[in-house]
Amino acid sequence: MENIQRTEVGTLGEFGLINHLTKHNEIKNSSTLVQVGDDAAILEYPNNQIAVTTDLLVEGIHFDLMYTPLKHLGYKSVIVNLSDVYAMNATPQQITMSIAFSNRFSVEALSEFYDGVYAACKKYHVDLIGGDTTSSQKGFIISVTAIGEVPQGKYVKRSGAKSGDLICVSGDLGAAFLGLTLLEREKKVFLETKGVQPDLEDQNYIVGRILKPEARKDIVAFFAAENILPTAMIDISDGLSSDLLHICKQSKKGCVLYEEKIPVNENARQFAYKLELDPTACALSGGEDYELLFTIDEKDIEKIKSNADITVIGYITGEEDGKKIITRGGNKHDLIAQGWNPIQAEKN
Repeated sequence: MENIQRTEVGTLGEFGLINHLTKHNEIKNSSTLVQVGDDAAILEYPNNQIAVTTDLLVEGIHFDLMYTPLKHLGYKSVIVNLSDVYAMNATPQQITMSIAFSNRFSVEALSEFYDGVYAACKKYHVDLIGGDTTSSQKGFIISVTAIGEVPQGKYVKRSGAKSGDLICVSGDLGAAFLGLTLLEREKKVFLETKGVQPDLEDQNYIVGRILKPEARKDIVAFFAAENILPTAMIDISDGLSSDLLHICKQSKKGCVLYEEKIPVNENARQFAYKLELDPTACALSGGEDYELLFTIDEKDIEKIKSNADITVIGYITGEEDGKKIITRGGNKHDLIAQGWNPIQAEKN
């Protein structure tokens, strides 16, 4: 077998490791005045407002390294934060990256993780400007803060939906949950049956949706180009039902959702049937799609028709009307948040 180089982190020390991981860091935005290497980064935004968000990812809770490549994990760690910035109708500019890790991680392993971080930064034109590294008794912990800018008065919160607004979603839903279900199934087989190799059944789409998601930069750019300002918006990380109910709660409104309008990728739909799962349930409760769920004024309906990646799935009602979903058969039910534990999803 090929000898794989392993450099112990202790041979570099904390500052040596930081220098190693950031030596190829490139600045892309004029708002970044001072980056990695000082006590703090310095940013300058003369005319825009700033959006800031932070996410914490913990091994065994948010990701499983048995089937998650470190490069993919680095990429995804950035994406989940950028998605939150886009959900405010803002454009990400900078991130900070902090990690805690045990001695089972070598310098080469951490470099692989940072390869994914830099790939995401390059694709989304975002600067890595700082962070921290420390030791962990067990496992890998990641904390990312993302900073974005938005023109004055153009930010979008969850609380602005109005009665009669259309409920829209980008992309398709449920595929990430199905990808996770497949990975968890094959992990179980691998652990229980000696010599059996995982079989992902050529399900590249659904596996890619969970391991290497993308943030919807294109949708926010479309809003700007078409002069559309959503009335409320959120990114779908916990499942369509949970996140739509967040908008309803914050806006003090109800909603009507149409099952037949919920977009599901056809490959994902067929794989759900193979697993004897309901594709609609996967879309409603799955999570980690990182699509944008938003509401718009009815007057903007003609503008969004030109974008094939946006689907109208319902409308906002008065709070007294409740939160409802109308099934394909025409029955009306209360919309319930099922919630989702990413690692436990297959085990429950």
